[in-house]
Amino acid sequence: MANSYNASGSGSGIERAVNLENRETERLIGSDKVEGTNVVRPNGETIGEIERVMIDKRSGQVAYAVMSFGGFLGIGEDYFPLPWSMLTYDENLDGYVVDLTEAQLSGAPKIHETDNDNKWADRKWGRSVHDYYGAQPYWRM
Repeated sequence: MANSYNASGSGSGIERAVNLENRETERLIGSDKVEGTNVVRPNGETIGEIERVMIDKRSGQVAYAVMSFGGFLGIGEDYFPLPWSMLTYDENLDGYVVDLTEAQLSGAPKIHETDNDNKWADRKWGRSVHDYYGAQPYWRM
């Protein structure tokens, strides 16, 4: 059975199939459905897409949505960590809305595809990302 697994009931010996296709509810969404979702301005203009979601392993909080932007066929892209608190999902626009101008985006903290990922572990760098956008750091929420 594709995209499902069997889980035993607690001591009852009864098996039940769990459907993994149901990746979204009214309030919850699977990370795989977030990845690839457009990031748009309030006017609906697409500025990028969610490449990945970064989650704090200890608190479980979503820290960043990493937006990919630029490049061609995935080559030469830059990745912009956007504090999760900045994004709002809009069903009508079918994307995450963030109010960023071209000037803000061009000066925003980013990671190029050839950079190493050590920036993610640097709390000072994380603070600078939140400061740039005027967002409260996720670790203080």
